[in-house]
Amino acid sequence: MGKYKIKSGDTVRVIAGANKGAEGKVQKIITDKSKAIVEGVNLVSKHEKPSATNPQGGIKEKEAALHISNLALIDGNGKSTRVGYDINDGKKVRVARSTKETI
Repeated sequence: MGKYKIKSGDTVRVIAGANKGAEGKVQKIITDKSKAIVEGVNLVSKHEKPSATNPQGGIKEKEAALHISNLALIDGNGKSTRVGYDINDGKKVRVARSTKETI
């Protein structure tokens, strides 16, 4: 468990693995496993039993978690960047290392 430089709502690019090059918005960070769920990336098929809410059942596609080390933040120019921190007006803010812009 630790502190991560990628947060929910960030747009990221997958830099390693089967989904390399895919981009999407981070929906959720799972801190105890160091993983993130990215919208529209790493889709897996999930079999669902029929239930009262879903009487048909069937096979659904949903996003599976990716390790945070396989994700890179996308800056305003659409390029991958690393994240650093800076202090502006006494406040700690995230900064794109490549362009020095505040995120």
